[in-house]
Amino acid sequence: MSPLADFTFILIAYLIGSIPFGLVVSRAIGGVDIRQYGSGNIGTANVLRTVGKRAAVLTLLGDMLKGFLPALGVKLLGGSELLVAAVGLAAVLGHNWSAYLKFSGGKGVATSFAVLLVMTPVPALLGVLLWGGVLLAFRYTSLAALVSSVVVPPVILLYDDVGPYFTFSVVLALLIFFRHRVNIQRLLAGTEARVGERVR
Repeated sequence: MSPLADFTFILIAYLIGSIPFGLVVSRAIGGVDIRQYGSGNIGTANVLRTVGKRAAVLTLLGDMLKGFLPALGVKLLGGSELLVAAVGLAAVLGHNWSAYLKFSGGKGVATSFAVLLVMTPVPALLGVLLWGGVLLAFRYTSLAALVSSVVVPPVILLYDDVGPYFTFSVVLALLIFFRHRVNIQRLLAGTEARVGERVR
């Protein structure tokens, strides 16, 4: 692929990643601006607490597909691992800093793991299982995301060498910690909201 084609794929991935499914779904189903409720985040957890399960499921699917489809498309077209990683990162950055929301956005967890599923399916699935286990044990989506993001990179090393996919997983972990910095403060203070707690 030419540099122009690579740039085009990356730009398209960013614009697709920027689609704020949580905001769109919450307005369509609940008639609310999700940014004005709960944590103010447009991600699945806040949608679940504020609008309900159906909206949360649709948000999760949307946030995953906008990372999964661009990465898969480039991979099927024969793009290099570096290009697949760059496209995946662009989708995550679009979710976190959306061009449609004045460069604000979500925390990129669902989008990140969807991209990892394209790159390295086994480590990604293990990360999802760990995420689910932590969530069931403690009922904190933020804690589940933080723990699983740390575990995935070393697992990738067991299946692959140090390369674009491993580097991508490390960058994702750093982004997830950065985007969860307020959640980390609330976890330490014991004020973080648990799954199932509704927002009035």
